[in-house]
Amino acid sequence: MPSSRKTIIGKSVLLTALSITALLTMLMAAMVPGKTSAQTNPINTPAPTATTAVIQAGTGSMQLVYWNGLTGGDGTTMDKMVDAFVKDNTDISVRQEQYVWDTLYQKLQAAFVAGEPPDVIVLHNSEIPQFQKLGLFAPVDDLFDTNGGPLPLKDFTEPALDATVIGGKHYGVLLDNHGFGTWVNLNLFKSAGVDENTAPPKSPDEFIKLATKLTLDKNGKHPDEAGFDLQNVTQWGTGIDWTRVQFESFLYQFGGSVVSADLKTATINSQAGQQALQAMYDLIYKYHVAPDPNKTNGYNAFQAGTIAIMPTGTWFRNNLVDLHKEIKWTVWPMLQLGPKPGVWASAHVMFISSTLTGDKLAAAKKMVVYLSNHNDIWAQSGQVPARISVQKGLDPETYKSNILFGQGFQQFGRLEPPLTDLVEVQNAFDPELSAALNGQKTVK
Repeated sequence: MPSSRKTIIGKSVLLTALSITALLTMLMAAMVPGKTSAQTNPINTPAPTATTAVIQAGTGSMQLVYWNGLTGGDGTTMDKMVDAFVKDNTDISVRQEQYVWDTLYQKLQAAFVAGEPPDVIVLHNSEIPQFQKLGLFAPVDDLFDTNGGPLPLKDFTEPALDATVIGGKHYGVLLDNHGFGTWVNLNLFKSAGVDENTAPPKSPDEFIKLATKLTLDKNGKHPDEAGFDLQNVTQWGTGIDWTRVQFESFLYQFGGSVVSADLKTATINSQAGQQALQAMYDLIYKYHVAPDPNKTNGYNAFQAGTIAIMPTGTWFRNNLVDLHKEIKWTVWPMLQLGPKPGVWASAHVMFISSTLTGDKLAAAKKMVVYLSNHNDIWAQSGQVPARISVQKGLDPETYKSNILFGQGFQQFGRLEPPLTDLVEVQNAFDPELSAALNGQKTVK
């Protein structure tokens, strides 16, 4: 996200910080009964990307440190919102630090151990149990009208709102609902001779047939034609982005789950799990309509005009609206490869550090309330606003992706389970999915 206000921290400095962070994370894990450092930081966990952005907004003497993982197109919208906040509150300045999510999780724990936590943090609803267990977040019930605060509690969407409640207390204020949907590059429909008014496929078979028509090699041949050159594909019918999230969406479609209902048993290695991963594997190696995600970044390939149908997140909107006006696009509900609809869904939540008191705490609360009350601006990021009143006021043409995907989240979206060890669970199976999709291991 280029910006004249952004400073990219040097890799050597951040890598040093990450080394310290990893050590502190293991120390924290050692303090939790029944955990080992190996469980918390598996040896096959990919190292976090060593980049971040620091943005200073405002000149007020009361400075808030604000951390988030909004490094995609949505971060540009957050920059606008923070700028608007300090303009309207000239006594407050904000130092915003944007990290890739894996880095943020590790750095956040280390910052609290070191006694230097951020004041305001954006995480996902799924991380609340893990970080609240460590006592990192302050309850925010006093911000809602049910306790005399300024925010109307009934204006926030369920079930994400309920996911912020632990022990009868609200930890954090919902910023949005977000998740996966299907983005369609109509320019590539034209180049493949496919009608751009083609309706979304109604079955997995229909989708494979369409993706086959949209996949072309340098000679214009399709994967189902003799002589198709797999080594020289110029246009792919579909692709894979954020492997774990896409896998979880298909897992739900096959009737599976990440863990059992009582949250005690991992249930990924099930028939549904194998069917979901097999469906992704077959897109690459059986039907030849998608590239290996370990070699081709689907998120970037869609923007480069080499993938026609791309399941990815709500946050992709800014990339198309602001950066790729040459792409004629539309959106469909989440791609369905299983017998029933299903999609990974989540929510960004704004948290206040449990360490704050006095004027600093008051300033942090003012910022969280401000960002919530300007939820209409946040819609520009592509995320679905958490405020129901804002959702109802979205223009259907301008915000077609927000509206369509938001409907899908309400109808068949699945929030991730409220595990206190969710990050560790994800770190454990992320590399296994990659190993299967690049042929290092079998799907089973």
